[in-house]
Amino acid sequence: MALGDQIKSFIKKQFIDVIQWTDQQEGVLAYRYPMQDMEIQNGAKLTVRESQAAMFVNEGRCADVFSPGLYTLNTQTLPVLTNLMNWDKMFQSPFKSDVFYFTTRQQVAQRWGTAQPVTIRDKDFGAVRIRGYGVYSWHIENPKLFLTKVSGFGEVYNLTEIEPQLRQTIVGRMSDAFAESGVPFLDMAANYVEVGERIKASVSPVFAELGIALDQFQVENLSLPEELQKFLDTRVGMNMIGNMQQYTQFQAAQSLPIAAANEGSGGLAGLGVGLGAGVGLGGVFAQALNPNVQQPPQAPPPQAPPPAAPQAPPPAAPPVAPAVAAGAAGVVAGAVAGETKFCMECGNKIARAAKFCPECGKPQP
Repeated sequence: MALGDQIKSFIKKQFIDVIQWTDQQEGVLAYRYPMQDMEIQNGAKLTVRESQAAMFVNEGRCADVFSPGLYTLNTQTLPVLTNLMNWDKMFQSPFKSDVFYFTTRQQVAQRWGTAQPVTIRDKDFGAVRIRGYGVYSWHIENPKLFLTKVSGFGEVYNLTEIEPQLRQTIVGRMSDAFAESGVPFLDMAANYVEVGERIKASVSPVFAELGIALDQFQVENLSLPEELQKFLDTRVGMNMIGNMQQYTQFQAAQSLPIAAANEGSGGLAGLGVGLGAGVGLGGVFAQALNPNVQQPPQAPPPQAPPPAAPQAPPPAAPPVAPAVAAGAAGVVAGAVAGETKFCMECGNKIARAAKFCPECGKPQP
């Protein structure tokens, strides 16, 4: 190269005195600082803000990683890079190196969910398929692992590129977490916090291999497919009913006021038919729920009663004394008329118009 071309090339180059990432866009996880036709000046300043990390890469090899702070770049602050470039003394000339920035803040409110039901083995129901969804949060913990295994050496790496992989990792580990826990589905549905902790413990090692730390994991819902949920609701309803006979009696008692007030359908007469049908239906349910229960033997059909033998006429009542009969008639008449008096002999209450006492038979004035 001619001397003039070398001078032009040298003039064309720009020397960097300050390296920083200020335009931190939403959703950007990794950003490569633009270095084309630029070299880093000896003693340049490196600024790493809170929720950031910076890493120097030399010829595709990861070198020094910087946490938040302000650094002066020299052989003391770049020990790994100094070793890679074989600097045996303080370098005085500009050098070429790639600088990558990473955001280390939490990526919150990330959604996860099962696109298809996950099959697990349950203690109560056997093999069942469940669905679930919730939220989780994470952050980049190891920039070197994240660069080499996830983001690569591109200019920008966005959240949308890794999110599907993380969701699939969570769903793939769910069935293992449920199988290892041995917790029945009904207990899972009642303890979302515990279930979330179990899934987090199973997923965290997989995230760590990518340089990611799983901060929080929450389960918002666990459910069965619609057709299985109907069977579960039916079973829960039968458990709530408990004693079918008592339930039938309760239903009949609840129907009494309605049947008594419903004159158009026969009132209590119609209720009798309904009660008979309810008792019969309860027996059918009991036999279906427990086939081992023996049904009581049915009564034989009623037979016509034998013809009654002729009976003797009842004995005639003894004759009543005329005085007593008249007194009784007087009592009735007096009761109707509302006028009474007392017998002078026995003190019995008799009608005022009675001539004889019906109790002692004495004549009355």
